[in-house]
Amino acid sequence: MKEQHHPHLKRFRARIATFCIVLLMGLLVAGFFRAQVLRSSTWALQSDSNRLRVLPVPAPRGTILDREGRIIADNVPSYSVSLFPAPLDSIRATLERLQPHLNLSDERVDLLMETAAQSRRLPLLVTASADFDEVAALEERRVEFPGIFLEMRPRRRYHAGPAISHLMGYVGEISPSELESFRFQDYRQGMIIGKEGLEREYEELLQGVHGVRYVEVDAVGRIVGSFEGHMNTPAVAGEDLHLNVDLELMEWIHEIFPDTLRGAVVALDARDGGVLALYSAPTFDPNQFVGGIDLAYWQQLSSDPDRPLFNRATVGRYPPASTWKLATAAIGLEMGVVEAGEVMPTPCHGGFQYGNVYRRCWRPEGHGHLTLAEAIRDSCNVYFYQLGLRISLERLVEEGARLGFSQECGVDLPRESPGVFPEDLGYWEERFGYRPFENEVLSLAIGQGPNDQTPLKMAQFYLGLAGDGTAPAPSLVRTSNPREGWSLDLTKTSLESLRDGLRMVVASGGTAFLSSLEHWDFMGKTGTGQQDPSRPPHAWFVGMAGPRGGDPEIVVSVLVEEGESGSAAAAPLAAKTADFFLRRQYGIPVDTIQTLGEHLRTGTPAPWAVW
Repeated sequence: MKEQHHPHLKRFRARIATFCIVLLMGLLVAGFFRAQVLRSSTWALQSDSNRLRVLPVPAPRGTILDREGRIIADNVPSYSVSLFPAPLDSIRATLERLQPHLNLSDERVDLLMETAAQSRRLPLLVTASADFDEVAALEERRVEFPGIFLEMRPRRRYHAGPAISHLMGYVGEISPSELESFRFQDYRQGMIIGKEGLEREYEELLQGVHGVRYVEVDAVGRIVGSFEGHMNTPAVAGEDLHLNVDLELMEWIHEIFPDTLRGAVVALDARDGGVLALYSAPTFDPNQFVGGIDLAYWQQLSSDPDRPLFNRATVGRYPPASTWKLATAAIGLEMGVVEAGEVMPTPCHGGFQYGNVYRRCWRPEGHGHLTLAEAIRDSCNVYFYQLGLRISLERLVEEGARLGFSQECGVDLPRESPGVFPEDLGYWEERFGYRPFENEVLSLAIGQGPNDQTPLKMAQFYLGLAGDGTAPAPSLVRTSNPREGWSLDLTKTSLESLRDGLRMVVASGGTAFLSSLEHWDFMGKTGTGQQDPSRPPHAWFVGMAGPRGGDPEIVVSVLVEEGESGSAAAAPLAAKTADFFLRRQYGIPVDTIQTLGEHLRTGTPAPWAVW
């Protein structure tokens, strides 16, 4: 029986074996088809990824030009050194071998290792500013550094260097914390970005679009050629910026500002609020930041007690002192509580009694009876004490806040301090724990008390006095749509009476008489602001200038820290700034002797002076 069924069993087994063989062959053919046909592009891509490296092609940053088309910042060819992704111990070994050739400090190597650890799939930018000799040395030792890549890339250059540092800011490699921020979500490690100033404010416009380049490498990562194909993407340069800034004026201010003093100079175009100059002293060289700042230079800047990195023009806040008396005067005229030719009931005899409070004038013998313009000329505290009481503390606070003295100006820079000024009477209770008495208005009316302003804010206020009472937000980049600021509801007669007072400060024996100019109608207000009684007071001058008989064309605000006297320290700087700008506007040669005080010191005649 078993022998009868044996042939059938053999045939059954043969069929099963045949089926298995066919199935296995089918699976093998399907696998070959999938690998050779369906996944051919995948294997090709993997092959390419093994022999090709993707490198970004940096885009040139946009050029920045001044109001006359002069170049403030542009780009020059430079060399960069990068390392391809590799194990961290290999990267450290390569960096240590690079140290003597690229002058890398141990701190720089540690920082690069931190960057490499955080982003291990991207090339590590070692330096973006290698010079030709350094690159040549590395090229000669290519075998020692198989994982490095050298290329030419644009390098930022600032033509005026320290003269424009706080205005322009500087550039540097993007940090890990910046890469995590929403603003830089599309950026990558190694990119150069704006860190401060205009470079930061307009980063997205200036940056451009980086391209992509593929390079071919061998088994140990050495570049053996370049892959030129459709996958290459060219870089697109950033947009150019055209500024209201006058580069030559900035360089002039840098030249005349004493290198032993700290302070700021702001100049605005009186016609539209465009920023002609924004200077802070002491300063620094932004070119030193390009490609990575030298550690010794950084330590010098950061440890300097004079704080050269601090932008006093837009971030520094100081008691405006007597320069703020024009705000009190403007508010009084606007409310109708004073007339331009009116004298106060109590003449100045050196001080003023209000209740049980006695406040002094800066002149012990007093000024007697004065009109508003004369009170501005002589900076009489007693006059403004009485004017402040007429306005009342509540209204002075309300109107001062409306004019923006507790807010920022809105200039197009990444950092600006708002003014310190009460927004309402609750300020005293919140800050000091008591409800204010009416006598608080005595300090506030003369620019003291809870009132700190930036030089830029005071320039913006005087911009309103120089024109029709409106003051747009100061603008660095040229635009046809200036941002709204604030306005004074003053008649042309009232504005002119305020300018008469400012004119008398300079032209009629006022506190800035020695800063009068030969060719121009120069007017303004000095101030002496003291915050810490143990230290010298700050010196102020804010004013405007233009052709005689014409409208003002430039507004200048000068602050000298601990300069003691506004008439001696700040007013001459403002006069020389305005004089330089206007002389160039009207084709008059720039002389070395410009103010009345300089004529008197040198014994040369000053026929324009009114004695």
